[in-house]
Amino acid sequence: MLGAIGALAIGSAFATTGVQLPAASAATGDPVIAAAGDIACPPGASSTATKCRQALTGDVLTSINPQVVLPLGDTQYDSATRTEYAGSYDHTAWGASFKGVSRPVPGNHEYRTSGASGYYGYFGSKAGSSSKGYYSFDISGPNNSFKWHLIALNSECTVVSGGCGTGSPQEKWLKSDLAAHPGVCTLAYWHRPRFSSSHSSPSSTTFIPFWTDLYNSGADLVLNGHAHSYERFLPQTPSGKADSAKGLREIIVGTGGEDFQPMGTVVANSSKRQNTSFGVLKLTLHADSYNWQFVPAKGYSFTDSGSATCHHGGSGSK
Repeated sequence: MLGAIGALAIGSAFATTGVQLPAASAATGDPVIAAAGDIACPPGASSTATKCRQALTGDVLTSINPQVVLPLGDTQYDSATRTEYAGSYDHTAWGASFKGVSRPVPGNHEYRTSGASGYYGYFGSKAGSSSKGYYSFDISGPNNSFKWHLIALNSECTVVSGGCGTGSPQEKWLKSDLAAHPGVCTLAYWHRPRFSSSHSSPSSTTFIPFWTDLYNSGADLVLNGHAHSYERFLPQTPSGKADSAKGLREIIVGTGGEDFQPMGTVVANSSKRQNTSFGVLKLTLHADSYNWQFVPAKGYSFTDSGSATCHHGGSGSK
């Protein structure tokens, strides 16, 4: 695994952390990040072909060797206690090898422990303030040749102070953070999806304010978990209309290992979906574009890949 990520405070107004690639990695090319949610079963749970494959998805992380890992919530079942993390998540590469470069967001299972204290205690400052759970940071290209802005949001709207609606502290922070980082490729991620074809975790209008601010600012990509499946959407408006010029692309990666959930009625603009393969999303970030690749765990076969241009550098998919 690559060396530790250096942190540089950008501005206390937005609690933003600048993430620089380790110097030794600059010659290897543009930065690579990996993401998945819904990861580790409780300690001692039996592994089967359809459940508790967190060790195998951890092996995928090792094969990718990303500079940054984005755990997309529900990182540790069932209640994300420190004991559960120590007995399961830490026994995989997710915790043992990549905890130091992880920048997580909380899910509903984290808050089954009061105040998500197990989660915040486990990840520490990497998870942002325990009273908020939202934060942002930059990832730089080789030799600081470019940067991407990443925004971690808290989708547990019933417990985060003020909720997630328009005018809430989190939404106002998001709008200000976006205004402070114009003209760069931007990725946002949180646990519960805005759009989803999952029967168990369907689309939610709760996150329209997030989507609206991101859309209006020219952000590019949204990652979610919660639905225990993989689903990639065409770029969309906040209301779910296809928009190849300005729309945000959402990718759900709830395939971290816990289990699968059934698909329901396919919603508009769902381009690719599956609930049969555990795996991890690999993203390679370039100055004006990005590549995505779903990397399946050993023994699973689904794949998905493609590339797209950032809104500030062009539009549409390659």
